Amino acid sequence: MAGISKVYVAQLLGLPVFGPDGESIGKIRDLVAGLRVDGQPPRVLGIVVELATRRRIFVPMLRVNAIDPNAITLATGSVNMRHFTQRPTEVLVVGQLLDARVEVIATGAQAVVVDTAMEPTRTRDWVLGRIAIRERTGRLARRGPIQVLSWSEIRAPGITELTEQPQAAHRLLAVFDTMRAADVATAVQDLPMKRRYEVADALDDERLADVIQELPEDTQKQLLKHLDEERAADVLEAMDPDDAADLLAELSEPDKNRFLELMEPEESAPVRRLLAYSFDTAGGLMTPEPIVLAPDAPIAEALARVRNPDITPALASMVFVSRPPSATPTGRYLGCVHIQRLLREPPSDLVAGAVDKELTSLRPTDSLVEVTRYFATYNLVCAPVVDAEEHLLGAVTVDDVLDHLLPDGWRERDRSEDADA
Repeated sequence: MAGISKVYVAQLLGLPVFGPDGESIGKIRDLVAGLRVDGQPPRVLGIVVELATRRRIFVPMLRVNAIDPNAITLATGSVNMRHFTQRPTEVLVVGQLLDARVEVIATGAQAVVVDTAMEPTRTRDWVLGRIAIRERTGRLARRGPIQVLSWSEIRAPGITELTEQPQAAHRLLAVFDTMRAADVATAVQDLPMKRRYEVADALDDERLADVIQELPEDTQKQLLKHLDEERAADVLEAMDPDDAADLLAELSEPDKNRFLELMEPEESAPVRRLLAYSFDTAGGLMTPEPIVLAPDAPIAEALARVRNPDITPALASMVFVSRPPSATPTGRYLGCVHIQRLLREPPSDLVAGAVDKELTSLRPTDSLVEVTRYFATYNLVCAPVVDAEEHLLGAVTVDDVLDHLLPDGWRERDRSEDADA
């Protein structure tokens, strides 16, 4: 979708939606956007797809791989088949936004929305940046010329009232939308419990997952317990597998098993593998989703993978090379390629020619002390974890090591120190 600069919503209605292998999923029936009260354009959260069975499901925008004039294609991964349920602060673009009444700020003229365009941002988000309106002028209402304005040029009190979120929490969400997940987590801890729950109810699954990952364990468990079980499973699926495993490990055995059963099998499988290791070993610290390529992949593909903004800087510092399959546990591990080496090689060369075969690997049973010593010895921020049969199981990043080296409750301690200062 890199080449697309603007897509009008009306053009998307009824388009077929296909999976990554060309299989038919359904047809697009609506878009879901998150309203804001700070004058910024609403963020497009995802699409509503109607299956052949007439059931409507929600697909996050991050799962949309391509938007073409005749179809929409999804990226690889599982599709949540649960029935779509609209949440507070969410608005259906076609069902609620189109035909809504607005006011043109410059002239005070009353108008109705006839279409809206979604545009990509630098952070891979999509926003409703442009809005097509038709002024209402007496007997010629809705027959005047169409104007295309930016969201900041209209006032839409009727639209913002579509949400049922209490105003205080609504304003909080508008502020949180511009903050990093770690900063949102810090702010959430300062809220009363009731307000925390309101914020959690209103955030979409992916954003809530990002925030929960930055919270202390006790607060994580409180929020997970507050959510209904199906949504809690959705949030766990959206979390990084290592963070989801850490959270589930803190729950009782019945609760842990129930959530694992509610999760999609493709999402729960890596979490189950991580739960087999102690939390203070390389196996317990690792993420099972590093960047893995076959030896015949070109350098250009490796560079494209590390540019993905959803990959953390630490994880993007190294590409791992193995025989197929590339999903962990992989085929025979061949070595790694450091990002500095990738930048020095011709894009058309194969990654096999740039592999560092001398760097030793961590074993999944290596202790936290051994992992720490490894990072200090080799001056790395990411390290491979390989089993006795030479299969790559995952990668440990320095942020996870620091998280486990710091004393328990370090997040709360930082907040209290800031308050004292």
